[in-house]
Amino acid sequence: MITDIDTSHLEEITSLIVREVSPDRVILFGSRAWGDVTHDSDVDLLVVMESTDTLTDEVRIGRTCRPRGVPMDVVVRTPAEIKERLLIGDTFVKRILDQGQVLYDRDARPRVG
Repeated sequence: MITDIDTSHLEEITSLIVREVSPDRVILFGSRAWGDVTHDSDVDLLVVMESTDTLTDEVRIGRTCRPRGVPMDVVVRTPAEIKERLLIGDTFVKRILDQGQVLYDRDARPRVG
């Protein structure tokens, strides 16, 4: 559902994030993933990674990607935080995991053919 931003921009941003913080997963969510993009839509990313300070990591990722000129909101959560949110019935996190677009998954197996 990515429309007004070039897919190569998302690939570049994802590569920068992977190099900077070595996440488990990067998931696109929000209007760009749900298909209701407007002119003012930004890029919403959930970055799942081990972290002792998710706020600092959010700022770090934002600074790394800022030169790309794409407005972004980055949310960093640990795998334990994701699990906890799902256990308490957090529908927002569930929707991101169910309907978001996985841009990077460390454990993904390469596709053949």
